[in-house]
Order: sequence, then structure tokens, then C-alpha cells
Amino acid sequence: MGIRYREQERAFHLQGPHTSYIIQLNQKGVPMHAYWGRKIREENLQGLLVYTERSSFSPNPYPEDRTISFDTLPQEYPAYGGGDFRHPAFQVQLEDGSTVSEFACTAHRIFSGKPELEGLPSTYAEREDEAQTLELTLKDELSGLEAVLSYTVFAAHDAIARSVRLTNGGRSPLRLLRAMSASVDFNRDSFRMLQLSGSWARERDLYARELVPGIQSIESRRGSSSHQHNPFIALVAPGADEQQGEAYGFSLVYSGSFVAQTEVDQFKTARVSIGINPFDFEWRLEPGESFQTPEAVMVYSSEGLGGMSRTYHRLYRTRLCRGVHRDRARPVLVNNWEATYFQFNADKIESIAKVGRELGIELFVLDDGWFGRRDSDNCSLGDWKVDYRKLPGGLEDLAARVNRLDMRFGLWFEPEMVSPDSDLYRAHPDWCLHVPGRRRTEGRQQLVLDLSREDVCDYLIESIGSVLRSAPITYVKWDMNRNMTEIGSALLLPHRQRETAHRYMLGLYRVLEAITSQFPDILFESCSGGGGRFDPGMLYYMPQTWASDNTDAIHRLRIQYGTSMVYPVSSMGAHVSAVPNHQTGRLTSLQTRADVAMSGNFGYELDLTQMTDEEKEEVKKQVEFYKEIRHVVQFGEFYRLRSPFEGNDAAWMSVTEDGTEAFAVHVNVLAEPNGPLEWLKLQGLDPAARYRVEGSGEVYGGDQLMYVGLPIPRAHVDYKSHAWRLVRL
Repeated sequence: MGIRYREQERAFHLQGPHTSYIIQLNQKGVPMHAYWGRKIREENLQGLLVYTERSSFSPNPYPEDRTISFDTLPQEYPAYGGGDFRHPAFQVQLEDGSTVSEFACTAHRIFSGKPELEGLPSTYAEREDEAQTLELTLKDELSGLEAVLSYTVFAAHDAIARSVRLTNGGRSPLRLLRAMSASVDFNRDSFRMLQLSGSWARERDLYARELVPGIQSIESRRGSSSHQHNPFIALVAPGADEQQGEAYGFSLVYSGSFVAQTEVDQFKTARVSIGINPFDFEWRLEPGESFQTPEAVMVYSSEGLGGMSRTYHRLYRTRLCRGVHRDRARPVLVNNWEATYFQFNADKIESIAKVGRELGIELFVLDDGWFGRRDSDNCSLGDWKVDYRKLPGGLEDLAARVNRLDMRFGLWFEPEMVSPDSDLYRAHPDWCLHVPGRRRTEGRQQLVLDLSREDVCDYLIESIGSVLRSAPITYVKWDMNRNMTEIGSALLLPHRQRETAHRYMLGLYRVLEAITSQFPDILFESCSGGGGRFDPGMLYYMPQTWASDNTDAIHRLRIQYGTSMVYPVSSMGAHVSAVPNHQTGRLTSLQTRADVAMSGNFGYELDLTQMTDEEKEEVKKQVEFYKEIRHVVQFGEFYRLRSPFEGNDAAWMSVTEDGTEAFAVHVNVLAEPNGPLEWLKLQGLDPAARYRVEGSGEVYGGDQLMYVGLPIPRAHVDYKSHAWRLVRL
């Protein structure tokens, strides 16, 4: 790991454990993108860039050298208006109305460690020797606009963290119209672009398409990262698969509206851009003011998509997630939402908790309906006061009842929302996002609080904090159940209204930082109608996310498989729910539901009191088994073995870092009469070691398990699962 500047070539060589990333300044000081891929030596960095004249339709900014055209050259942070007709990385409007810029490098700095981003989540280094950072200072002489491009490489991860800080160093205000976090120009277009897309209850389906000339993009204009598209794309080289070939990942550490796109130009090169969505975005920079972009984390893998994913998993689990729960095993929980919905009282909650404790469950989570007069979703959001009709002794009494069962107690909130039928809204109707004279569009009969306002943020910090101080609460589920409409703020001036959505995110991050810092021992889980805000920005504050409101085990195969492209297993909430499933109506066995949910932070979301004695005994064994393997699942290396997007089954496994233990799951979707005999080839094991299959006692060589595989029992019913626990001898 390291960053070196080579004066002779005017080149910066950024090196990870197995990766090189090279930036070269041209004779005018414009940073060019020279290389990103497998690690190379530094004997001679000449020849990485080729300068050649194309045609008059690729204009030349310097008449003395017609081989230079920004329309053809790969750049690190391309500007608009000087001959590059591709999408720029940034765009500003000057006081005279023009939008032309031209950056050149005026200084650079290389230092150990990684600085924080003011007001924004980001990856981090715990020690200075874990990372090294390069800052390139670029300046537009005419406007005085300055950009500091930041690149961090890590000693233990083949990842590069990029961000940009833009400062108005001139004498007049500037309007920032576009500010990408990262832009990379590839010298070819021979890739497939992979994305994670879907909808509520169908999040993060895996899609891949061949690049063609033009724009291939995903985006959110919803004010959140969204169910529809995750802030991640990857470029995958021809022939690459899970285990081999080149993959380039781009992940944005941000929870608001974003864009991620690949543009293929006339010369069959590809430009990737990722950052805040410029749609309906603008930021006014007064002289001396700065704007910080969110962080983009870029990962290169020569070991296919599996290698890319495991790099993201290790980095995000250990150097994005924070707090005491980062490295702790997560508790097995039961949540009452699908058991009772809004119809419960303290005695009913205690009865579920009692059965849960008998079955070995460690945490009870009280979901929506405990506050205000919340008997349905049409009122009381914002009024964080206990409903004493349901809980006569309040939260303190209910938590004490649960604690007496030797269980911990958790609570659901939806702090960012307000119901029109609430005391808060009646007192402060201007506290929601709105535009004067326009309707206030509702979603789920609620409005969005204006977190761009300091007074609203202060109210949330105090009101949520007051509840958390009132009882021994050890877990919080933080929900958000609608997207933004009528995006405007009563406190912002007219020329700053298009800043509202981003200022909301800055306000949310401020609230999250304050609350998680005040209550460091609480395990926070984020949620947005399930996985509508499953992004790295939220993981910085809350180390796990409810992956989807869809708890159907068969659909969860796709949801959890797609999520694993970027996010570690320790970040995924996964529960066993009742059948018929409340989202799909599907009937699956208790075993299959548990095998799928065990590949995440395990729990139950049903009425345990309604189970038969046989079912309770099965659940008790499941909980006991998960406690034995959760260190493997939550902190091991994850391998995808069979894709539910490609066939009639799905399979995956987790292996401890030292290779001593493994847990593998296979799920057959539809039974096939007279189907072929099959073996499941495992990954990540020590080929020279011997492994015992717990339960059966069978012993196999690691080489046999990986190159031949485990025989898969034939399925005679639909939705049949099998799980194996392996221990090295």
C-alpha cells in the first residue's frame, strides 16, 4: 500500500494490496486517468496514455499541440465547455451566466491516514498506517473555483475512496449545478454494466447489460437512495464470473438522490460517473464557501464478482460501520409487527416474549403502534409519547417485564415523518417539506419533516432521546416509509430552494450522529419500508438494515443474493415469518424459512404463542444452531455458489477467515421429476485440510468439497432447503 509521485512522468501511483491506480498530469497540469487494474511495477510509466489527433470535430484547446483534445483523452475530473462533449464531473454557473470551466493542478499533498468528511459519512482508518491519502488541488483561474480531489488507498483493502471539496475562491457567487464524487474514463467499452434494481418488497434484483454507445444510467430522484435503484454499479469484463475475471465496483456513501452512469462515446471508451443527482439540484457558493461531495468507494477485483464483493464486505463491515456493535455477535430477536400489527397490549407483548425466551430468543422488539393514538397508520407520527391505553405502565414497565425474562428490549421509531393528524403537525404545520400554495402530497397518510431546518433536527434529537432515556432500550429500528414530494423549505431563501434535498440529508446525518453518540450501547437498525434506504451512508450510523419488508423465503433468495453484491451479511436483517406469507401468500417449510434467514441477522416475525409444540421445538433447535454458527455467518467470508437469477436454485456459504468453520445453504425452488443428480461445489476452504460435516459425521477433503462438491439431496417437494455446517479437523 502506498502513494508515490514520480516527477519524471508527473505521475501519481496509488497502490493497494493487489491494485494500481495511476494519475498523470499533462503538460498543462490537467490530471489524466492513466490506469486502474492489477498491480504493476514502476519501472516505466510512460506509454500509459496515448496522445493522437482525431478530427476537427474533436477540438484542440492548445493550437500548438493538435494531439490534445479533451474530447478524446481520459480525465480524472472532467470539466464542461472546453471541448469534452461527454458528461462532465462538475458544472458551475458564473455570475455572468456562463458555465464553462477549466481546471489545472496547482498543488498536491500525500499523507498518512484518512480525513473525515465534514457532515457526511465515510469510510475511515483507525490508525494512520492503515491508509494513505492523495489530495490534488485544481483551480479554474478565471472564476477562482478550486477543487480538491481526495483519493485514499487502504493497506488491507483493494479499494479507493474518492471525494471532492469545491471552494469558491473568487469574488462573486457561483451556482454549483453538478458535483460528482468520482469520474473514471476507461479506454474501452467491452463491459457489462451490473446494477441492483427493483421496488418495494422486491429490492436489489440483479441486472446486467452490455454497454452500447450512449448513456446507461440508474438514479433516484426520490430524496432517498430508494427501493428502485441502489447507489452502486459495476463494470464486468467479458468472461468474468463469480470466481475469475475483472470487475470494477462503484458504491456511493450517500442516502439521498443519486445518479450512477456509464457513457460510451464515439471512440468506444466508457466514462463512469457517480454522485449526487444533478436533477433539481443546485448549490450557491458565496466567496469563501465550500461544498463537500459524498464519498465514492471504488473496488477493483481480478477475482470476479466474488472478489469484488468480499472487498466491499470487509471494508464496510470493519471501516464503515462503527460503534461497539460493529464486532459483536448480533442477538436473535423476535419482532411483533406481523404477529399483531397495531393491535396489541402489554400482556400480549409479554406473552410473545415469554415464549421467545423459552425458545432461546435474546431480544424482543416492539414495532409500530406504541405511541400517540396509533391504532392504524393514519395518525400520531411525530408525537413520541407512550400510548397508555395499550401500555398502562409505559415503556419502562414493559421493558422491565421483558428484562425479567432475561431478554433485552427494543423499539421501533419513524422519526423523519409527521402525521397530519398529530399534535406536532397542529403545532408546527410549517415543519414539513412543502411549497407555499401547493398541495401537500401524502404517502402512507404522512408527510416528511423538513430536516434541512435546525429546529426540526433539535426537536428530533430531544424527543427521541427522551424516549430512549425513559427505559432500558438496547435496540432501535429506525424506519422511513415514504419519499419526498413538494421539496421545499419554509426557511430557505428562493435561490437556495434547490438545496433542500441535500440539506435534508445533512440534517439527517446530524441527527443520527447525535443520537447514536448519546446512546452508544444501543444497536440501531435502519429501515425504509424494508430496503428503501439500504446504502453505505446509513451503515455508517447503523450497522445493520432491515433488508426488505418481504419476508417470503423464496423471494428473499433474490433479495439477499443481490444485496450481497456490496453489503456484508452482518448488515442484513432477515427473519422467519408466518405462512401463508403476508406479502406473497406462499407456503414454505419452517426449515426453509430458517435456512434462508440464518444467512443474515437472524430473528422471527410472527406470533410465537400460536405455534404448535412441534413447531416450538423446531424453533428452539434453530435458535440454538444459529448461536453456534452466527460468528461464521456475521463475520466470515461470503461466497455466492448458485444464483437464483440464473436457475431453479440458489446457494451460498460463509467461511471463517482462518478457514476452520463454514456454513453452506442450498435451496431448490421447484421440484423437478427425474431431475439430474447434482453436487454443490464449495469455495473458500483449505484444499489440503479435512472437514467434518456436523450432524452426519462425514469427512471430506477440502479439495474434494471445492472441486467435486457435496452431493445435493434430491428434492421431492417445492422450496426445499439443505444446510451444512463444516468444521476443519
